[in-house]
Amino acid sequence: MPPFYKARVNYHPEQRVTVQASVATAAEKRDKAGNKITTQRSNWNFIEFKKISTITNMEAFIVRPFGIKQDVDFEKVHNELIMPALKKVGIKGGTTAPIVEQGNIREDMFSKLLTADLVIADISIHNANVFYELGIRHALQDKRTFLIRSAKDEVPFDLKTDRYLSYDTANPADSLDALVAGLKATMLSDRQDSPVFYMLPKLEAQDRERFLAVPSDFGEEVEIAKESRQKGMLALLAAEAEGFPWIIPALRVVGNAQHSLKAYEVARITWEKIRDIYPNDLEANDRLATIYQRLAEGEMKLDATSGKELLAKSDIAISRMLENYTKLDKWKRAEVYSLKARNTKFRWIDNWRCVPADKTRKTALQSKFLVEAYQDYERAYHEDLNHFYSGVNALGLLTVLISLADSLPDDWLEEFDTDDEALSELKKYKDKQQKLSTVVQTSVEAEKKRLQREGKNDPWVTITEADLNCLISKKPSRVANLYRDVLLAADEQNFDSTKRQLEIYKELGVLTENINAALAEFQLPEKTDEGKTHYLLFTGHMIDQKDRKEPRFPALKEAPVKAAIKEAVEKEKEKTNRKLKGISGGACGGDILFHEVCAELGIETELFLALPREKFIQESVEFGGVEWIERFDKLFNKLRKRYLSQNKELNKWLQRKENYSIWERNNLWMLNSALDCGGMQMTLIALWDGKGGDNVGGTEHMVKEAKDRGSKVVVLDVNKIG
Repeated sequence: MPPFYKARVNYHPEQRVTVQASVATAAEKRDKAGNKITTQRSNWNFIEFKKISTITNMEAFIVRPFGIKQDVDFEKVHNELIMPALKKVGIKGGTTAPIVEQGNIREDMFSKLLTADLVIADISIHNANVFYELGIRHALQDKRTFLIRSAKDEVPFDLKTDRYLSYDTANPADSLDALVAGLKATMLSDRQDSPVFYMLPKLEAQDRERFLAVPSDFGEEVEIAKESRQKGMLALLAAEAEGFPWIIPALRVVGNAQHSLKAYEVARITWEKIRDIYPNDLEANDRLATIYQRLAEGEMKLDATSGKELLAKSDIAISRMLENYTKLDKWKRAEVYSLKARNTKFRWIDNWRCVPADKTRKTALQSKFLVEAYQDYERAYHEDLNHFYSGVNALGLLTVLISLADSLPDDWLEEFDTDDEALSELKKYKDKQQKLSTVVQTSVEAEKKRLQREGKNDPWVTITEADLNCLISKKPSRVANLYRDVLLAADEQNFDSTKRQLEIYKELGVLTENINAALAEFQLPEKTDEGKTHYLLFTGHMIDQKDRKEPRFPALKEAPVKAAIKEAVEKEKEKTNRKLKGISGGACGGDILFHEVCAELGIETELFLALPREKFIQESVEFGGVEWIERFDKLFNKLRKRYLSQNKELNKWLQRKENYSIWERNNLWMLNSALDCGGMQMTLIALWDGKGGDNVGGTEHMVKEAKDRGSKVVVLDVNKIG
């Protein structure tokens, strides 16, 4: 299936429409006596707002006078009213004061007015700067501008119809609860508060994401991680983007990379973060519709209830996209209906695969999902005749229906009141099959000629041609040749979905000769299932330097420590029937011992290095002596290696993150890589004395982070070893 989003697309998300409706419903409820429930709405608001604000790191920009003017101490109002209110609702905020210090007030001020999730404007006095900035905000964004004032100057005529919160200049803190409630309601509401947009209803608010540039070095890290298939690094980058104003576009970049690598579990987390703030975001719902379906496909084999729940979530994501039908172009509408059809098709397949083999074909024919899936694919194709994927799938399901009806006539007749009705309906389907095959064939041929004229090649058009011929050709050898040509030409293309479709036809005994010929060309090496891997992540103390005052891991303990590590690894090996894989750094001491133990036990390990070899040796190996350098190099020359950075200096985009160093980042990098298959499929083995480390990013930090993620942690107390 061709990718829906071939390039970054900016949207105007319909923010929190669903949330707003839910709030209204809750507010209208009554108790058994018929009395209105007055507390439910405010409590529900608080829970939902807490959820939204903590996930998305919302930011407020405060527009106000400075100092004391007309007997109003605006610094006091700021410190006792505005900032405490923002803190209570979990929103970070600030004024232009820091911007002034940097000397670029106009550019950054305009940017804040455009991109801030919320703007609070104090209009107590006739301050030109405040009204100028408020006007800019009202002209750029249609909602989430909150006005406050004290009764000093009269409200200007143009703002007399606007709502605002009044405060007492002597005791601004008295209005704290009211401001907190007002901010919560504002952030949850989708109501326009800009008089500009209210009076000009066809005016559209600026898409903030267009002006929130993701730092280039962040984007480069994402691209490198994607190309090297480092799913753990992508998860780390998504987490590190938290707290930055450009988090949403950053999550989009990471989420698309994760999706392309089929890292569905972590991609789900990334896209859900976006949808938590933009419930109707088209891109997020599109990605989640696919992700939930893929996860359901795997989960259904283990837990049918969980699998059906995921499929229902996929349906909801699709429904949210269809609510914005008029905002979608014809290609995107085709894609949405195709997603809907795929879910129905999945239910159809699950229907007949759950019955005894002798009832498979009958169940497949009589399942209501067969016709529903066909109709949704047909609807998708009618939305855009260039959407070949949906056209071929509609034709494929129609072919299955006709083939099964012809071979199981009695079972087909059971579905109708009269034989004439059954025969008439089957004839209609056959007429549709003929027309549809002609249209799809014409569309594919037209697209092939267009590509030839432009000197281009689209492997998805080629695979569609092969799929189409598989359905309509009377020459199995022709079908085999088409699939062979496609597979030879597409080195990196993944045609798993095509192979799965062919196998469905085979199971149902449809188009037998063509299917066997086609499947013969798919004799490719089976891919290893990374989901069957259990990761062993090791962290632990380095060997003591000779001048260490308080011994922790003296050289004399090397042999017993190695034995303890080996015992721990062997126990983990006994507990799982999954493939084991080890991850650790390469510092002299515990790290190297862990790699050596795993090698002895036949367990594959990877060497995760915070720095290139020479710099890493200087930092973490050479103080142990020549022998440790030699042991490190032996591992270095044999193991698969990954590098975090070229030097200890963090990239520019990360340098703004407080109390963060390359060593903490190194721990989180390894942890996220080990968590590739989830917390249940990872064990942290920690050689630890139970105390804080000599530097940041040590064993204590790794143990805490692993526990926070629900991973199993095995602590080897170095004090009790030897």
